[in-house]
Amino acid sequence: MELGSDDFLPPPECPVFEPSWAEFRDPLGYIAKIRPIAEKSGICKIRPPADWQPPFAVEVDNFRFTPRIQRLNELEAQTRVKLNYLDQIAKFWEIQGSSLKIPNVERRILDLYSLSKIVVEEGGYETICKDRRWARVAQRLNYPPGKNIGSLLRSHYERIVYPYEMYQSGANLVCNTRPFDNEEKDKEYKPHSIPLRQSVQPSKFNSYGRRAKRLQPDPEPTEEDIEKNPELKKLQIYGAGPKMMGLGLMAKDKTLRKKDKEGPECPPTVVVKEELGGDVKMESASPKTFLEGKEELSHSPEPCTKMTMRLRRNHSNAQFIESYVCRMCSRGDEDDKLLLCDGCDDNYHIFCLLPPLPEIPKGVWRCPKCVMAECKRPPEAFGFEQATREYTLQSFGEMADSFKADYFNMPVHMVPTELVEKEFWRLVNSIEEDVTVEYGADIHSKEFGSGFPVSDSKRHLTPEEEEYATSGWNLNVMPVLEQSVLCHINADISGMKVPWLYVGMVFSAFCWHIEDHWSYSINYLHWGEPKTWYGVPSLAAEHLEEVMKKLTPELFDSQPDLLHQLVTLMNPNTLMSHGVPVVRTNQCAGEFVITFPRAYHSGFNQGYNFAEAVNFCTADWLPAGRQCIEHYRRLRRYCVFSHEELICKMAACPEKLDLNLAAAVHKEMFIMVQEERRLRKALLEKGITEAEREAFELLPDDERQCIKCKTTCFLSALACYDCPDGLVCLSHINDLCKCSSSRQYLRYRYTLDELPAMLHKLKVRAESFDTWANKVRMALEVEDGRKRSLEELRALESEARERRFPNSELLQRLKNCLSEAEACVSRALGLVSGQEAGPNRVAGLQMTLAELRDFLGQMNNLPCAMHQIGGVKGILEQVEAYQTEAREALVSQPSSPGLLQSLLERGQQLGVEVPEAQQLQRQVEQARWLDEVKRTLAPSAQRGTLAIMRGLLVAGANVAPSPAVDKAQAELQELLTIAERWEEKAHLCLEARQKHPPATLEAIIHEAENIPVHLPNIQSLKEALAKARAWIADVDEIQNGDHYPCLDDLEGLVAVGRDLPVGLEELRQLELQVLTAHSWREKASKTFLKKNSCYTLLEVLCPCADAGSDSTKRSRWMEKELGLYKSDTELLGLSAQDLRDPGSVIVAFKEGEQKEKEGILQLRRTNSAKPSPLASLTTASSTASICVCGQVPAGVGALQCDLCQDWFHGRCVTVPRLLGSQRPGLTSSPLLAWWEWDTKFLCPLCMRSRRPRLETILALLVALQRLPVRLPEGEALQCLTERAISWQGRARQVLASEEVTALLGRLAELRQRLQAESKPEESLTYSSDGGEGTGNMPKVQGLLENGDSVTSPEKVATEEGSDLELLSSVLPQLTGPVLELPEATRAPLEELMMEGDLLEVTLDENHSIWQLLQAGQPPDLERVHTLLELEKAERHGNRTRGRALERRRRKKVDRGGEADDPAREELEPKRVRSSGPEAEEVQEEEELEEETGGEVPPVPFPTNGSPSTQEDQDGLEPVLEAGSDTLGPFSTLTSRLLMSCPQQPSRQQL
Repeated sequence: MELGSDDFLPPPECPVFEPSWAEFRDPLGYIAKIRPIAEKSGICKIRPPADWQPPFAVEVDNFRFTPRIQRLNELEAQTRVKLNYLDQIAKFWEIQGSSLKIPNVERRILDLYSLSKIVVEEGGYETICKDRRWARVAQRLNYPPGKNIGSLLRSHYERIVYPYEMYQSGANLVCNTRPFDNEEKDKEYKPHSIPLRQSVQPSKFNSYGRRAKRLQPDPEPTEEDIEKNPELKKLQIYGAGPKMMGLGLMAKDKTLRKKDKEGPECPPTVVVKEELGGDVKMESASPKTFLEGKEELSHSPEPCTKMTMRLRRNHSNAQFIESYVCRMCSRGDEDDKLLLCDGCDDNYHIFCLLPPLPEIPKGVWRCPKCVMAECKRPPEAFGFEQATREYTLQSFGEMADSFKADYFNMPVHMVPTELVEKEFWRLVNSIEEDVTVEYGADIHSKEFGSGFPVSDSKRHLTPEEEEYATSGWNLNVMPVLEQSVLCHINADISGMKVPWLYVGMVFSAFCWHIEDHWSYSINYLHWGEPKTWYGVPSLAAEHLEEVMKKLTPELFDSQPDLLHQLVTLMNPNTLMSHGVPVVRTNQCAGEFVITFPRAYHSGFNQGYNFAEAVNFCTADWLPAGRQCIEHYRRLRRYCVFSHEELICKMAACPEKLDLNLAAAVHKEMFIMVQEERRLRKALLEKGITEAEREAFELLPDDERQCIKCKTTCFLSALACYDCPDGLVCLSHINDLCKCSSSRQYLRYRYTLDELPAMLHKLKVRAESFDTWANKVRMALEVEDGRKRSLEELRALESEARERRFPNSELLQRLKNCLSEAEACVSRALGLVSGQEAGPNRVAGLQMTLAELRDFLGQMNNLPCAMHQIGGVKGILEQVEAYQTEAREALVSQPSSPGLLQSLLERGQQLGVEVPEAQQLQRQVEQARWLDEVKRTLAPSAQRGTLAIMRGLLVAGANVAPSPAVDKAQAELQELLTIAERWEEKAHLCLEARQKHPPATLEAIIHEAENIPVHLPNIQSLKEALAKARAWIADVDEIQNGDHYPCLDDLEGLVAVGRDLPVGLEELRQLELQVLTAHSWREKASKTFLKKNSCYTLLEVLCPCADAGSDSTKRSRWMEKELGLYKSDTELLGLSAQDLRDPGSVIVAFKEGEQKEKEGILQLRRTNSAKPSPLASLTTASSTASICVCGQVPAGVGALQCDLCQDWFHGRCVTVPRLLGSQRPGLTSSPLLAWWEWDTKFLCPLCMRSRRPRLETILALLVALQRLPVRLPEGEALQCLTERAISWQGRARQVLASEEVTALLGRLAELRQRLQAESKPEESLTYSSDGGEGTGNMPKVQGLLENGDSVTSPEKVATEEGSDLELLSSVLPQLTGPVLELPEATRAPLEELMMEGDLLEVTLDENHSIWQLLQAGQPPDLERVHTLLELEKAERHGNRTRGRALERRRRKKVDRGGEADDPAREELEPKRVRSSGPEAEEVQEEEELEEETGGEVPPVPFPTNGSPSTQEDQDGLEPVLEAGSDTLGPFSTLTSRLLMSCPQQPSRQQL
């Protein structure tokens, strides 16, 4: 972007003020303070304190406005003059049928206006040609010499300007209508007409163009455009011939615009510029208007772009033909040579014109009279037009930012303000470039809402908004402040009392102007980009007006009040070059700009912003306001309000006025009264005697305006009885009417007697301050020698407050004197009352002797009489007497401590600090300190702590030094050092990791006892040693008792011993014993408890005393599953102390056995009465069984516990395998021996542990006897073993009876017979691997291939599936019972079976009894079928798991035998290496489970209720052979233990 050659030079900056918070609180006071400096510049800028940030209160969503349109080069006065001239000359040539083309000279547009003006100044065209001064004209136009430019300028002047000048001078000249035909390089001029611009509204959708060239033709609007736009339709010129640019009718058919080859081409046309569009009317002698002529031609069939003749047509009416006569020769002959003017319809022969025309011209033709009238028509007043689009703040901001960014080709915030300023003034001064912007100016805040918070009923304000709503800097508040004059005007004057809002964009401007009534103005920029201001002081206002009128007289001739219309700019550089002082400033967001009375100001916006402005008037404005009214009277301009009315309204209530304002109003009122006297006297001299009182303030302003000068009358006016529609002010009494003076009368508001009375009240108000000031001055300076009382001074201060006197220096002196006197009175009263209070007075209120003397002097110097001064003098005399006595006592050393103390107490009662009292205090403190040290170190005294010693040393440093004090400090320091050393040693003993033996600690304690200081760490060490000795005694007592100590006791002793800071040898022994006991308990837990069992070891070993209550048992089991029930002491009904007594444990165990037996019988009866889930009609009820899952078991898949007779889902519990009880060493049992099938099922509530074999339990008991510790679990295990052995003995006795032996024999024979009858092809081999968890599954011999011991998962799956199918096929062949059990035999066996199932021990006799009972009843086919279905589902899961394991093994082999790597084997855990293939399989299963996300089917649980060891698989023969004699050696638990470990003596008494 290229800037003009004449860059803009910024004026100097205006003053900038930054008030403090104290200054900022009084807005008008601060403005008055800075006025002497700021008024010299006309404008100033104020930056509020940084934390004054009012919130933006405009409702953004509802804020809609219509901006003004501003074309920048129309704003500048000199540029507008040039544009008006170009428009006139263009209009002249357009009427002649040609368009104006402005030539280029030296690569720049020729300034035709300046050329014409210079030619006139140089003497005119003829004179310049005669004197050959065209070179001088070129020089004045700033063209370079030596290029024959003068001749070129002469040629252009003769061709373009001279014909227009001749017409303007009235010469009868017909010029060449084709002056531009051969000027192809010249650019066509587009007239600067406002009506055309009104049809094209700028917006963000209509491209502005950075520098829209004026000299390029625009496309003409079509007929549709003209129909839509009323302005175009109003201004259109119809008919054939060239039309105004933009106003011609363009045919829709494009072919009509082609050139007519037969006729001459019509040159481009221009637009007639019309300011503030109205109807374009041609002044003509013809009564018809120009528009009527246009309407007459509206139906011409020829295109508007061709010039066509308008010849007179042959009409049938002879009279119509005769009306066409030439205006020159008055003849109507040769009608083919007769021309009709398109403006006035006059007729001319082409040969009668001067010069004559050779032929009839084509197109529009006007006669010389019409051309002259059109060119001399004065321009209309200039003003802004409103845009047609309505904006919101957001849409306007988007348009403004887009325009600025496009114009400068950079982001809006990066454009320098200096660049925008220079470009603005370049565009304003340019006649070539049009830049159009929009400005939302003078938006009424009362309608759209102020940017400041306003206190009204429309919305609730927050506390922060309330603060800003009442601030004096709020532009809604400032005009109506108490010191403001405008607060006395009742009407809400928009723009003066009510703020206006301004929404600006880049280049939008406000032109040179002064405020209405020459008032102050204040502008606040709420947000956005800066606003650039220019200001001229009031002293140079008339100079600015003179310069603008001098430079642009054409504008002021047509519009005398141009500067009052706010539509004209002038470059500040131009004004400064003519001696006008101009200043500038950039107003940023959050800053105020203030303009002073009659200070011209203008400016423009740097970008998108939002500002608010209002007027205000202070007392100093009143003279300027009166001068403004006189100025308005001379200009005949309307007033906004009546100045006289404002003055009188303030004078009517002088007591409400500020004092300064009252003085200013008094001066204005005096001048106004004198002028009114003079004017009314002149009225009397004219002979007007009639008068009538009129309340002018009740009349509308337009009914009381002077018809001559437009001034609003208030004090008086002259009216006429015969002419009631008008009145005049008394300055224009001769301009009212021509009626007789007797018909005229005076209308007045006040009589001449009332006005002086009002003036006197103002004078009293204004002079009341002087009277009061004299009284105050006399009182403060004691001019009459009499001091005023405090009450008199308060009365003067109260008078100033009531009469609202200004805050003057004298008032401040009075307030200061009152404050000082009241402070002295208060202090004197405090001094006297403190002396009376004595020792009970408040500390910190004493004053020194020097302060007392100064205080007395201060009271004497005050211009106020205070009776308290006598009491202060008496206190001073007492203090001086005490000072003398104290000096004598200090000199006569050594004085007794009692005397010194009494003197000190007397001094404290005085309430005044005496220097000698401090010396007395030091002496007393020294004696007290030495006495305290002596008491502390005395042998008979109680030992002091280290803190006391340190406190004595600190206190000793503050007492007065002396030899005795130094000696005592040395002793204290030595004692403190020794004590701290021993304290440190004791601390190390207490905190050291390596604990010391008791002997070492005793030695340290013994040595420290000689120090006469209380040592906390030594005391702690002594207490720790005492605890250690007591602990050792406890250990000896518990170790030497009758019984082994309980584990809980040992654990408690170990915990206490570990916390003691003493090395104890017994602690290691106890820790070893506790560790061994825990190891045994862990081993017993692994033996008995299932994996993740919800029971504790003690719970499993003890009988279930509450077995009779199913709900209690089940709820307790559920609590254990959820971890909610953990109390072991509740099992046998024993407390923790009872568990320590073995006898109590045994008795409780025996009672628990009986309760368990009774309870299980009750539970069996209850559960047997419940409906069977296998029945088809079973429904859920309150008596139905509940599975562990919480649901009611129903249908196939439900199992009944053989102990508690309750029902469960087979899928929720661990179920037995059918063929899991085969014995090795015997020929395999036939498949039809169904009584040997493992169908016994115990629920999780009945089978709480692993149920180890008796031999395993005996091994645990042997290990328990070696422990020197008693455990509750040990006693419980011994009781359980005794119970098991007792049951085993009874079972063997029953099995050895004759009846049972015979039954067993028949059962063995039946099995052998079934085995012999089985067919070879259907025979089955029951193989047993003996491995735990693999199961003994029957396999068909034919399924084994080549005797391979390892089969693939597919083969195993096939075999297992065949087993289950075979079992299913055998079910229909099962018959029973195979034995007949008499009731006498069955009942003991069933009782034994129930008691054996209650034992948490596995015994062979239990299994034998189970088979006998099974054989004595029919086979339970429903249970077998249920078990088969459950096993099928389980094996299906195993098969899926086996396949996954096989795939993992193959992957390992494929990777190179990683499983056989020795190094890998070394890195594996010992548990994996020692467990062999089984562990490897388990590990693979775990890895598989990780890979599959835990979805691998679970491994089946071990079979409940079935033996899993070698002893479990023995047949019935060993049992039978044993007979009753086998019970002898194992009849008691003691004998078995002695046989297992005879060398270990038993200390436990069972």
